[in-house]
Amino acid sequence: MSKNHFRRAASGLALAALMLCSPARADWQKIQQSGSLKVAVYNEFAPFSDKGTGIDIDLAQALSAKLGLKLSLLPFPAGESLGDDLRNMVWKGHYMGYGPADVMLHVPVDKQLLAENDKVQIFAPYYVETVRLVRSARAIPAFNGLDSLAGKQIGAEKVSIAAMLILGEEDGKFRDNVRIFPTAAAALEKLKGGSLDAVLANRSEIESVLKSDPAFPLEEVAFARLPQAGWVVGMAVRKDELELARLLQAAMNEMRASGELKAIFAKYGVQAGTP
Repeated sequence: MSKNHFRRAASGLALAALMLCSPARADWQKIQQSGSLKVAVYNEFAPFSDKGTGIDIDLAQALSAKLGLKLSLLPFPAGESLGDDLRNMVWKGHYMGYGPADVMLHVPVDKQLLAENDKVQIFAPYYVETVRLVRSARAIPAFNGLDSLAGKQIGAEKVSIAAMLILGEEDGKFRDNVRIFPTAAAALEKLKGGSLDAVLANRSEIESVLKSDPAFPLEEVAFARLPQAGWVVGMAVRKDELELARLLQAAMNEMRASGELKAIFAKYGVQAGTP
């Protein structure tokens, strides 16, 4: 899925280097004059952004306020790749005339992604996402690795990292017992209702639906094709938007120090999991 990449890396150094070598402030002045901060967020991406609500929506509102601006939200559907999303929503704009925004949220802070997209800067990591297994304690009283799922009904979201992992694990060992749903939330509701025994999904999706219910314990599962530590997400602006990047980074630092960032995540039942 294009929204899911891995790992924090070198963005702090890249941003510091950029700050040393360019005076570009004109675009920040234009943003100030407009009175609004245009923030790109993904569509249909609960609990971060879906139907005008979510963690990233609240984060966008808070960042805009700290910069003394109104929020202008630009929701958009994920493209074929993150490169497409960055082109359409950060540095160029979509050929249909939508975008670009001033800043895009939920961008993987990843060294390779940054190298492949040299027209943007990626910075201000604010969340670490991981894939987790959640099980029904009634259906699976004890968990001792993936073998505990033998013969159990497992749910996963279509076209997701979780689905790819569980369907391909051990040459398709669990494939006949995997049920695919349009969203992780739909699978988790079936788990709550007793139609499934376990669900593999992003931790944020699980926590936002199940709210740490002890009847549904979370388990770490090691997959060879996935970094166990998860992947870090931050934000992106055009490479020459140095003043805007500096101000957004400062605002994020302030929110983390004050506990405001943690409170936004808690509102949706998600542990902050900050880098």
